[in-house]
Parts: sequence; structure tokens; C-alpha cells
Amino acid sequence: MSVEGMEYDNIVQNGPKKVTMTTGLDRDTIRAAYEDVRSDTSPTEWAVFKFDGARIVCSARGSDFSEFRTQFSDDDRAFGYVRLQMGDEMSKRKKFMFVTWVGPNVSVINRAKMSTDKAIIKDIISNFAVELQLESQAEIDIDQFKEALNRAGGANYGTGIRDL
Repeated sequence: MSVEGMEYDNIVQNGPKKVTMTTGLDRDTIRAAYEDVRSDTSPTEWAVFKFDGARIVCSARGSDFSEFRTQFSDDDRAFGYVRLQMGDEMSKRKKFMFVTWVGPNVSVINRAKMSTDKAIIKDIISNFAVELQLESQAEIDIDQFKEALNRAGGANYGTGIRDL
């Protein structure tokens, strides 16, 4: 008998396999990383949260954006939280961004689950100015991130040259 035939017989005899669909969170480490990124006294400027089985965990933190970029592979589903300094020469302020990463090799089912998984992690990571969904390494660009934050920030008063 073929493997498919045995699998079919097993399903008929025992019923279909139960698949765990619920995503869990490592709430303590995620909250600690979130607060670390938000803290003005911490050098940490980003945190990445990845899936460890059916659980979302904090997989990395750091202060160098180039290191942040290396955290996302084509097979990953992940979330990122980033602090960037924005403003002009008169007013500097920290802005926060929430990133959802779905690599190009992620299956359709796991892509679909990202919307519910995102809602779960946003229970903890709740304060950010901009949210982006990224699917290619080219999109993980600090200039694009700053541009998105500038657009969301409203007026930007600088002393630069004004086009008329």
C-alpha cells in the first residue's frame, strides 16, 4: 500500500490530525525588549521577534541598523520594533516603527496567519507612529523608514532652502 493510502486509512480510523493553530507569546521577554527600545537611557534601537515553533519570542536586539537588516531571511516570518531619531536642527525626537516581515519563501498558510499573529503581538507592542509590511530585503532601508516616519509626522520645520 502507498504512503498516501496508509495515511488515508489512518485518518479514517483515527480521525484527522489536530494541528495547533494558536500562536503563543513569550510575553516577558517581548515586553522587556519593547521597553528597552522605548527607553531614552538605553542604547538599544531595535528588537526582532521571530517564531520558535508556535511561539513568538524576542530573537535579537541591537543598536546598529545594518545588524537589524541581517535578522530577516527569505524563509522567515518576523516582527521588528525600531526607534529612529527624527526632526530637524531645531527639534529632535524619537519615533517608533513596527515592522512585519514575511519572506518571499513563506508558505501561503503562514502568510495568512500573520494577520492574527500580528494582532497578538500588538497587545504588547502598542506604541508606534508607522507600521510597515515588508517582503524583500530591499525594503529594509533606513532612508525609506525615515521617509515613512516623516510623512506620518506632519509638519517638518527646518531652515533649509525652500522651493517656491
